[in-house]
Amino acid sequence: MDSAGVLNMKVAVLLCFVFGSFAEPLKFKPHYVEPKQEWSYVDVREGAHMFYWLYYSTVPEGFQHVPLVMWLQGGPGGSGTGFGNFEEIGPLDVNLKPRNTTWLQVASLLFVDNPVGTGYSYVDNDEAYTHDVTEIANDMMVTLNTFFMIKAQQFQEVPFYIFSESYGGKMTAAISQALYQSIQSGKISCNFKGFAMGDSWISPVDSTLTWAPYLYVNSLVDVTGYLKVNDSVTMVADSITKGQWREATDLWGASQTVVVENTNGVNFYNILKWGQGESSSLFKEKDNVSYRMLAPLYQDDLAQLMNGQIRDKLGIIPKNVTWGGQSNEVFATQAEDFMKPVTDIVDDLITNTDLEVIVYSGQLDLIVDTLGTEQWVYRLSNADTFRKAKRKPILDPITKLTSGFVQSVDNFSFYWILDAGHMVPSDNGNTALEMLKMIVNTNKYKH
Repeated sequence: MDSAGVLNMKVAVLLCFVFGSFAEPLKFKPHYVEPKQEWSYVDVREGAHMFYWLYYSTVPEGFQHVPLVMWLQGGPGGSGTGFGNFEEIGPLDVNLKPRNTTWLQVASLLFVDNPVGTGYSYVDNDEAYTHDVTEIANDMMVTLNTFFMIKAQQFQEVPFYIFSESYGGKMTAAISQALYQSIQSGKISCNFKGFAMGDSWISPVDSTLTWAPYLYVNSLVDVTGYLKVNDSVTMVADSITKGQWREATDLWGASQTVVVENTNGVNFYNILKWGQGESSSLFKEKDNVSYRMLAPLYQDDLAQLMNGQIRDKLGIIPKNVTWGGQSNEVFATQAEDFMKPVTDIVDDLITNTDLEVIVYSGQLDLIVDTLGTEQWVYRLSNADTFRKAKRKPILDPITKLTSGFVQSVDNFSFYWILDAGHMVPSDNGNTALEMLKMIVNTNKYKH
């Protein structure tokens, strides 16, 4: 952005509303009209402060006629306001250029830096970090209660969905269960319709045990490499069976080093993107397990943007808070809970609620490969019925070529997204947007 653009941004900060929204649109590129926005902190507990950033949909008929989608990043400790926003589905990319596949064409977007300590969210002391998905869900209930009941009551009747990625899916399962219960008990007024878990860490043992076959069928290891990887991940599974959760997390990190050494540094997030976003040296740093889950977040241009122009624009970030793509501290405090599954929660929400439950998986993702995701999906209570459902192709809206498949039964759907890795909207934005349209079926919300 040129100096004039930066000046306009700083002037806009002076016109902030009480909750952080700005009165005049910022000037970015010609023909770009910045959407209406609001942002705020929520004090979820003493010493724990969660940040959210709301974008109103750009549809001509107005935000009341389309859904609200909350986006949760993975990690745990990955920043949704940074990565999900500027790298995947927000209105602008890291270079502040309009994104053609922004989800604002279909829904309003709510990015939350979750858990506390992630991105712009912060804690006053180490004791305020969360340690498991139950604590994460409790904090989110405070945030959503504040959002729907106090700061954004205009969204109470708007259909609400939670979309997530990676570890965000594990958090989303727990959050969705807590939110559904809060709505049923009358604590929160919210038109909650469903949730989607993208390349999500729902059953860590299934995701990890399928690395060897996935690598082998994609010619990334030979038989010898297959056996080495399989031996390593079997140790992870053994620790899980014994309930040695922290040891399982450590062994999971060590097993990635085995994968890297036997594949010449495969990219865990997209097996076709050699040398992009991560390097083998990251995987060899003994105590840097958190890097392995979200290494692509370590990008200088995004960090500079978030700690520079965006920080100035928001105007409410404390001086002692530095935005980071991935918080090592957040990951470390979740180490005991990291390898625990939440398949029982997903099964409960499919069986005992009317929520739409969606799983989507990128074809080129290794770290949460489709093979592993199918393993736990085919153990759900509705597995027999789901297997008999017809799988339908999804066509790319531009090329009209097959770019995915979907299979549904009752309130459960599975989307296979082709030409995409772990970060589906980043790799295949057209199909991700098409998937969103299919899920929320925007037309049924128009009056």
